[in-house]
Amino acid sequence: MKVAARRNDTTGLRVCRKQSGPAAAAHYAGQLQQVERPLAAMAASYPNESTSARHAHRRDQFILQTAGVTSMMTERGHFVVPPGHGLWIPAGIAHQSRAWGEVEIQTIYVTPDRIRNAPATCRLIKVSALVEALMEEAVHMPTRYDPEGRDGRLVDFLLDEIGGMPEVSLHVQVPPDPRLAAICEAVLVDPSSDLTLDEWADRCQLSRRTLTRLFRRETGQSFAAWRQRVRLLEALARLGAGEAVTCVALDVGYEVRALSPRCSSANSAPRRASICAGPIPKW
Repeated sequence: MKVAARRNDTTGLRVCRKQSGPAAAAHYAGQLQQVERPLAAMAASYPNESTSARHAHRRDQFILQTAGVTSMMTERGHFVVPPGHGLWIPAGIAHQSRAWGEVEIQTIYVTPDRIRNAPATCRLIKVSALVEALMEEAVHMPTRYDPEGRDGRLVDFLLDEIGGMPEVSLHVQVPPDPRLAAICEAVLVDPSSDLTLDEWADRCQLSRRTLTRLFRRETGQSFAAWRQRVRLLEALARLGAGEAVTCVALDVGYEVRALSPRCSSANSAPRRASICAGPIPKW
């Protein structure tokens, strides 16, 4: 649902174009890929527990989280994006989002190679107050802003600032080896899974020693440490959305001595969609 119109060029009024829900945001994002400007922007809101379809964009994307927490699953990593942080997603990278709480974001789509030395992989950054202010201006610009005027200068300034923001490590790496990636995907979908390394090795038809060596080589850490980080990031996202501690602990695989009356084994199973299933729409 579109809740605001773009600027009325006859009055100069700057009005945000905000989309509500994954379907509306996806539809409008597809339109923005075709805009004949270096940058196209929009704001969007997502209800709690809503999940986007797995997709990729023709343009680079930068998402600023302004409220709620987003879990972003990509082909090579899983990110948790709290308020005050932004996620850079290069063009062509398949991704899928999950909203924890009532989520509000501002997002821009940038012509590839528009930012010098832009990261080739996804990158989570802690944004400055200046970037927040510039993003607010960007989502209020007309779609076909004047690239030689004030809006064009703001765009250049914003892109320079994004390129200089410090990186934050709130993610886990997904290795490129398809056997290891399948294991990681299964854990990301169900962080509470307590399958042992021997059981995973049997499923992948690998020896425990080979699986251990490959996992450490491709992720830089043991499988146990990697899974623990997945659980911590999942807990961070859900606690940030206001969920009860006991419910979160059960869902991500921690044992608790007593069940909260708000939780039960029937509703403690993770509710997530898989990023590995189906074709990838490219907007």
